[in-house]
Amino acid sequence: MNWKYRNNFAFWRSLVGKLWITIICLVGCVLIALGLFLLPYIDTNFAESESRDIKRLFTYICIVGFSLTTFFALFLFTKITQPMQQLIQAANAIRKGNYGTRLSLRTNDEIGELANTFNHMAVQLEDTIRNLNHEKEHLASVLRSMTDAVITFDGEGKVILTNPPGEKIMQAWYALDWAQEDEGLDGYPSANPSRDVPEPLVPLFRLVMEQGGDQNSNVHVQQGVWSVQMAPLYADSVVRGAVAVLRDVTEEVKMEKMRRDFVANVSHEIRTPLSMMQGYSEALLDGMATSPEESEELIQVIHDESLRMGRLVKDLLDLARMDAGHTDMNMKEVELGELLERIYRKFMVRSKEQGIQLQFECKQQMISLQQADEDRLEQVFTNLLDNAFRHTPVGKSVKISAELVTNLRAPFARVSVKDQGVGIPTSDLPFIFERFYKADKARVRGESVGTGLGLAIVKNIVDAHQGTIHVNSVLGEGTEFILQFPVESSK
Repeated sequence: MNWKYRNNFAFWRSLVGKLWITIICLVGCVLIALGLFLLPYIDTNFAESESRDIKRLFTYICIVGFSLTTFFALFLFTKITQPMQQLIQAANAIRKGNYGTRLSLRTNDEIGELANTFNHMAVQLEDTIRNLNHEKEHLASVLRSMTDAVITFDGEGKVILTNPPGEKIMQAWYALDWAQEDEGLDGYPSANPSRDVPEPLVPLFRLVMEQGGDQNSNVHVQQGVWSVQMAPLYADSVVRGAVAVLRDVTEEVKMEKMRRDFVANVSHEIRTPLSMMQGYSEALLDGMATSPEESEELIQVIHDESLRMGRLVKDLLDLARMDAGHTDMNMKEVELGELLERIYRKFMVRSKEQGIQLQFECKQQMISLQQADEDRLEQVFTNLLDNAFRHTPVGKSVKISAELVTNLRAPFARVSVKDQGVGIPTSDLPFIFERFYKADKARVRGESVGTGLGLAIVKNIVDAHQGTIHVNSVLGEGTEFILQFPVESSK
């Protein structure tokens, strides 16, 4: 009943229903008016039988008139209401996203023209939506393929679009504790899980929203450095948001710092021997040496400083070749125990001269490395022992030990170089393999100091052998370098 009631009510509210009611009312008014004027005249001028016939005819005419209005309403319903309902249904279908909807009306009147216009509009709308989708997919593909992070914000600082790198950065930044108050920074939202502007980008976002124009800056987050370029988004000349492009420049900044430090350290290392060579050579030219012994002493100093510069240049060339991947490695099977024993005998003379006890221990008779460069390994252990002797006082000991570890999936050789020297501060341990790192000269035994490149070269050679090296040190007690090399080839 409710359904029939709704349908009937909808019909009477339609255009045809209203026209039908209007026509019925007009016909009814006309017939009532005619009846009021004609019935008295008929009763007075015609006989009773004729009057009855005329009234019956008038009744038939009223019935025919109301029937014609009904047929007229049905005609209007067929020609107007049904096409209009089809048009409404097609419009609703397009509103719901079915852009392929078309009308099949074929009439020559205004409704047919409206249907053709609607179909043309639907075609244009479908083409426009298709082009927009293609542009959207193209933009999404470009954003996905970008290695730089892209983040778009609206005027309130809410995130509206990101690419995968941007999403990764935001998740990492939101996970950090910025220790910021809830009200945010200068009226703008602070970083929180509600997808607002991340805390490091708030100052740039504020500048863009207040001043307009592009803004760029380097943002430091923990150990990383990000180059941020932020531009405003306009709508009718009004800034409605901002888009930020972030690039990880941590390695670039690190390399630039290393380059500056490298130039400064090389200049410092070369300046000292050059100054001494220049000063002593000028002393010789000025005749300040009054005896052959003094001349020989001055020449010896110049010779020692020239050797020091030669070692520095050689170490720099070795590092440059290693960094460029041009290191010539003569890989072959090497018996590690024999190599360490030979180095042990070489340093025995120096240990006696300096009053340092040198010990050697090899737990297995044979420790063979299938792929290793014997000369490079000798350079590694020579540098480590040289550092150990220079930092170990008289009466203390330096110990070399080697063993083959086979209790793991892949066997490896472990070599330890341990001294009882002055040790390395804990704060310096992360940097000892960097170029030009040196222990405090006040803790170096004697006047002879290295170039600061030895451990960097050691690290490069160990890495080239697919090995590892790490250090344990206690200040005032000694230092131990532990090296591990794979026994079997990884190929």
